[in-house]
Amino acid sequence: MTPLHVHSNYTLLNGTCRIEELVEKAVINSLKSIALTDTNGMYGLIKFGKAMIEKGIKPIYGSLIDQPGDERVYVLLLARNNTGYEQLCKIITSRKLNDDFSLLTLMKNPPENLFIITPSIQLLEAAGDRENIYAELIITERNKVQARKLYAYAKDKGIKLAASSPVYFLNPSDYDLHKAVTAIRLNTTLDNVPGGALADNEFFFKEAAQLQNIYKNIPDAVNNTEFIAGNCNVDLHLNEYKFPKFDVPSGTDSAAVLSEKCNEGLQWRYSPVSPAAVERLKMELGVIQEMNFTDYFLVVWDIVTEAKKRGMITIGRGSAANSIVSYCLGLTDVDPIKYNLYFERFLNKGRSSPPDIDIDFSWKERDEIVKYVFDKYGYENVAMISTTVTFRARSAFREIARAYGLTNDEISKYSKYIPWTDAGNLSELSVMFPESRSLNFEIEPWKSIVALASRLAGFPRHLSIHPGGILITPKPITNFTAVEYAKNKGLGLIITQPDMYSIEDLGLVKIDLLSQRSLGVLRDTMDAISKNS
Repeated sequence: MTPLHVHSNYTLLNGTCRIEELVEKAVINSLKSIALTDTNGMYGLIKFGKAMIEKGIKPIYGSLIDQPGDERVYVLLLARNNTGYEQLCKIITSRKLNDDFSLLTLMKNPPENLFIITPSIQLLEAAGDRENIYAELIITERNKVQARKLYAYAKDKGIKLAASSPVYFLNPSDYDLHKAVTAIRLNTTLDNVPGGALADNEFFFKEAAQLQNIYKNIPDAVNNTEFIAGNCNVDLHLNEYKFPKFDVPSGTDSAAVLSEKCNEGLQWRYSPVSPAAVERLKMELGVIQEMNFTDYFLVVWDIVTEAKKRGMITIGRGSAANSIVSYCLGLTDVDPIKYNLYFERFLNKGRSSPPDIDIDFSWKERDEIVKYVFDKYGYENVAMISTTVTFRARSAFREIARAYGLTNDEISKYSKYIPWTDAGNLSELSVMFPESRSLNFEIEPWKSIVALASRLAGFPRHLSIHPGGILITPKPITNFTAVEYAKNKGLGLIITQPDMYSIEDLGLVKIDLLSQRSLGVLRDTMDAISKNS
């Protein structure tokens, strides 16, 4: 039976299934497809999809959306097609951004391109008899009363049943880790985690034979689950570029505009213009146009030009300095011909990733130019890119120790000797690092704390903001990914749920607008000289 209800560790302190281990389980069990339905998010969805495709397993893109204020009431949303995927992104975004989000409202007019599965009788009543609505039947010892009630209701109302076996952890032995991350999420101790906040201890990854035995008397529910899995077919065209569009005058195109701007810059940068510069520019423009990167260069040119109009200091750096196109557009200030810099290091036809132009701004002015980007290209098409902060040795140790009920003073006596290293190294610290030689993790409770903390290695802790990455999309950003508020909601800053690596896998292109304190000092120095000269 295809798993339709799987939570990875990217649920952010809820599920504990590592995507790599989930892939391995899927391969071992010879699964043809599997769904990922992290709670109110798609943080790990692209990573999951890419990994499954590489193993020849069909990924089913989904999410569990719960009712604000009551996480026990939820729906599973599974994308049937690409339109359904876009609807999924929009619903996740709405759940994250809107305080008045309501599952009842959603179920009264459910999107047709999503399979919607829920164990809530209230939500099933709101939806009525619809082709894409299913009652989620979960059979466990703890849930048997609810399962009987739902089964009777679905049969009476003619609602289709879908057999489900939620997965919050891969193995029964991982339940203690699930309890620990739940304690961290709720900022409480292991002894005080509310039972209702924990997943059923039977919510581990079951093999086909176990599931067949559980649902042997309800074959129609199993058949419906397989029907759903077979009819979820999404192709995200991973690694196919989706560049932002630059608005060009009527009657021309972006290639012609880019060529015009570059030739103007050629006259500005070189006097006289050498045949080598003309030939180099022609070659680079040919590659850029062939790879469809013209709009990207024009967008970066527009941002830099606007910044200079406002009197800002900007510096382009990195391999972009190898390009005469960047030089002629004023993005960089290094002559690639003079210094014999190879364009191919920056961009070539064999490159699998898009060009990366890093533009530095003064730390005092960068927010102003970011606002310009949002205003110019539309708030529906622009977002900052997130970065996923993961547990390292010290943070994993501290959080698990708190879950054990230890005080900050007790924890600090040990944690101050833990270096910034991978959490998986905790048990070997005294051997690996001189500063950790005094640590004795062979006595309790430290032995148990270290053993549990080590299993948090690489687990997502929270989302942060990429230091420079900004995303501009050719269509509304929620056609491609879900977004949410940054941690400080009061700032109103919108960030993508997937990190930069998943954004790149989607074929979306980030633009790095970086904040440099040194440029702020340079600006202050120039202003002081001007004032006192």
